[in-house]
Order: sequence, then structure tokens, then C-alpha cells
Amino acid sequence: MSHPCIGCGVCCAHFLVAFHWSEADEGMGGVVPPELTETLDPHRLVMRGTRAYQPRCVGLKGTLGKDALCGIYERRPSVCREVEPSWEFGRPSAQCDKARIAHGLPVLTPADWPAVVEA
Repeated sequence: MSHPCIGCGVCCAHFLVAFHWSEADEGMGGVVPPELTETLDPHRLVMRGTRAYQPRCVGLKGTLGKDALCGIYERRPSVCREVEPSWEFGRPSAQCDKARIAHGLPVLTPADWPAVVEA
């Protein structure tokens, strides 16, 4: 079994992805591709596509629950780096559970993790 997040992608198609503008400013050490963002307010940007009624981050590639993956994984915003999958660290994640339920996927359980191997 591979990591349960591989192929899932529902967190990228459920939440507004907002972060400080400096994360997309190369001069400030930012790595998020600025062309994939839009302004939310004077201090924050959002990933394009995540303000929609049915959000889907512009960086998300593939089909949810099958072969979805982040097309900018190494350059993703801090808020994306902070999302915890349920039970990966021994505790549930309301954020993960909410996104999975909204997209018709079962929530992760502790049983989803013991068999995880490096892909």
C-alpha cells in the first residue's frame, strides 16, 4: 500500500488556499509560482481555482481519489504543507475528514497507516 494521500487530492478541491503574499515573491524567498495565484486582500494571495463555488486548485492534476497529485508539490504554499492526513501522526484531522466526506471518500482510519511503505 502506498501513502493514502497519493491519488486522493480532495483537500486541494475543497478548501480556499490563502497565504501571505511573500510566499509567491521570489525576492522574499517565496517559491509559490505567482502566475498560479490571485489577490485575496492586501496581505494574502490564494491559489487560483480555490475561490470557486466548487473549488479546485489550479496546481491539482489528475482525477480526485484516483490519480490526483499536486503539480507544484515542491513549490506549494505553507498552508498546503500544514495539512495533516487523518491518523498519519496518530490523531484524526477534521480538515482531511471533511474534504474526504465531501467528495464521497471514506475517512482515513489508523488501519490505513500500518501497511504504508515508501513509494
